[in-house]
Amino acid sequence: MITNHFLGLLMLFILQPINALPVAPGNTVNLLGTLQEKDDGRILQRSKRGWMWNQFFLLEEYTGNDNQYVGKLHSNMDRGDGNVKYILTGDGVGSLFLIDENSGDIHATKRLDREERAIYTLHAKVVDKRTNETLEADTEFNIKIHDINDNEPKFSKDLYFASVPEMSDVGTSVIQVTATDADDQTYGNSAKLVYSILQGQPYFSVDSDNGTIRTALPNMDRETKENYQVVIQAKDMAGQMGGLSGTTTVSITLSDENDSPPRFANHTFRLSTLESAEVGAAIGRIKANDADVGRNAEMQYSIVDRNGQDMFTIISDQNTQEGVIRVKKQLDYEKQRTYSFKVEVTNTYLDPRFMYSPNPPFKDDAMVRVTIEDVDEPPVFSRNPYIIEVHEDTAAGSFVGVVSARDPDADNNPVKYSIDRHTDLERLFNIDSVNGTITTLKGLDREMSKWHNISVVATEISNPRQTTRVPVFIRVLDVNDNAPEFAMYYETFVCENVQSGQLIQTISAVDTDEPLVGHKFVFSISSSNPNFTIVDNEDNTARILTRRAGFSRREMNTYLLPVVISDNDYPIQSSTSTLTVNVCACDSRGNMQSCNTEALLSAGLSTGALVAILLCVIILLMIVVLFAALRRQQRKKEPLIISKEDVRDNVVSYNDEGGGEEDTQAFDIGTLRNPEVMDANKLRRDIIPEMLFPFQRTSPIKDNADVREFIHGRLHENDSDPTAPPYDSLATYAYEGSGSLAESLSSLESGCVEGDQEYDYLSNWGPPFKKLADMYIGKDMVRET
Repeated sequence: MITNHFLGLLMLFILQPINALPVAPGNTVNLLGTLQEKDDGRILQRSKRGWMWNQFFLLEEYTGNDNQYVGKLHSNMDRGDGNVKYILTGDGVGSLFLIDENSGDIHATKRLDREERAIYTLHAKVVDKRTNETLEADTEFNIKIHDINDNEPKFSKDLYFASVPEMSDVGTSVIQVTATDADDQTYGNSAKLVYSILQGQPYFSVDSDNGTIRTALPNMDRETKENYQVVIQAKDMAGQMGGLSGTTTVSITLSDENDSPPRFANHTFRLSTLESAEVGAAIGRIKANDADVGRNAEMQYSIVDRNGQDMFTIISDQNTQEGVIRVKKQLDYEKQRTYSFKVEVTNTYLDPRFMYSPNPPFKDDAMVRVTIEDVDEPPVFSRNPYIIEVHEDTAAGSFVGVVSARDPDADNNPVKYSIDRHTDLERLFNIDSVNGTITTLKGLDREMSKWHNISVVATEISNPRQTTRVPVFIRVLDVNDNAPEFAMYYETFVCENVQSGQLIQTISAVDTDEPLVGHKFVFSISSSNPNFTIVDNEDNTARILTRRAGFSRREMNTYLLPVVISDNDYPIQSSTSTLTVNVCACDSRGNMQSCNTEALLSAGLSTGALVAILLCVIILLMIVVLFAALRRQQRKKEPLIISKEDVRDNVVSYNDEGGGEEDTQAFDIGTLRNPEVMDANKLRRDIIPEMLFPFQRTSPIKDNADVREFIHGRLHENDSDPTAPPYDSLATYAYEGSGSLAESLSSLESGCVEGDQEYDYLSNWGPPFKKLADMYIGKDMVRET
């Protein structure tokens, strides 16, 4: 039998064998660990395991200087001759646990903490030192750390938040706070906790077993005190002396209940407003006070008196909880100048628990007095808006309708009327400024516009700043002035192999007019047609049928069928629409295959004819291209000026169209009139010449007595200027001379009358003046006769 010593506990544990086997009747167990069995006179022996332990105990938080002794391992295979070696493996071996391989003594090298790890699992075996043969197989055992009270209770939070309704009954649960202790709960009272309240009495209490906080006083009022700080303690060792403890703080808020009624601080309110205040305008605010908060403080206001209900309304401002008084009907100083009515306030959400409490009723009332102030009011129309109807065929200047306005003030000043032309840009209407009669300025067309919306302005004559607008909606009534027509463009065809009476098209019509009884169209053919007929379906559609069988594209490929469409309104309108019917080739089922007449013609030509036509076309194209090339070559060789004598005044021969009237750089007539102010640096804007030589500024020619000398001088300068570009245009300036042999033909400077002139010399000037000579010489001959 093996003994294990534990120094920390000073206890002796007798360890039982791990694999103790039951002994059957007739079997015996010897001290050497041998099981003997008898079977038919034959003795069977089985070697029993020699380990005599399964668990060691070790005290945590060892404070000694030496290694802590755990226990001793011993095997019955150990004869004490030093040939046995104990081997230890498992958790912490080598770092936490060491074993004397000769004696089997186990020591802990470090201080152990049960809260970090409570059980260590190790394995031990015994081997022969000489042969390294295993004498005892690997066997598992545990080292259990024994707990001491070294951990205080801890709460999960340092600060808890909770709320409980105000006016709650005693014992109402608020919150449960729990603490945990890391010590062993299965051993002693190290983890047995007891809860107590250190701060928060007499308002709250705590359950010592589970940490539930409850109310301890009745009728706690939030309006008196809202927040409470409660300190809870948890102590181990069942609360006994020497136990460890931990604390936490609980912030408890009393949540609001609707236990306070609304109250007016002032039971009389005085308001004033102008009579011109618009309907819906706010004229003032009144406020009641409620000690509750949030949803419980929401209030609703109402007007109790009939006098106030007709003219005013009151709503609650959800943000400020004020009662906003608004105008319900238009006020009139001339009719009534003051209003007095009672306003009542109640909570929006009532709590039945407090409605019948000893407190006063959950509502309050106050008197409101509203004073109306007089203002100069603008004119008021008798209606707003005006809706007037007029037929579209009404002639210009016709009567449309009348608007009427008056001054609501006591003075009743006269008003004048006008149309806002921004609403009548086409100037279709006019209004009499005195009596408000509206007339037309132009004819109206309903198909262009069904409604005309204009604004009429009424202005006080004595105070033009007082104006009022009223919308006038003019509806243009329909008159049957449009004829019906085809609803769409129809692509109609008829097969060459068609039978008589076969449907080829269904047509319909539209009419921009809108009769009261709806559209009813009648379809017919203007004259008898041998090819087609029409059948009216009496539902505003008609069918086009063939009148004969068989059509030929060779004879006629297109038929024009005039269709007369009439409506049923008054006066009756009708129109003739032409339906184009193409003759096409179809298959046996009536499906169109081809309507192309050119294809029909080409189908009748042979292949040789088509080839010949194609060659002719190609030859003609080649001739045209060759002729165009020759013409272009001749134009390139043709000189710009054919003959020197062919130069005429103001003739410019070039292919460019030029810049027109804005091209003033090629020739500046101002230079001819005043050569001294000529700007020699002006260059042409139509081209940018390449500068082969630096530009030379030429000084203007002084003392040019005559334009002839100026032109010759400029001609000489340009001929000798190497920088002058070769322009592709020629400008010729001819000099007329100091006078003409024909002198002036104008009669403006003539000192004699027309009858004193003789025009016979005109006949000697040649053909250009023949027409002029006939005119004047003919007049003289008539005058003489």
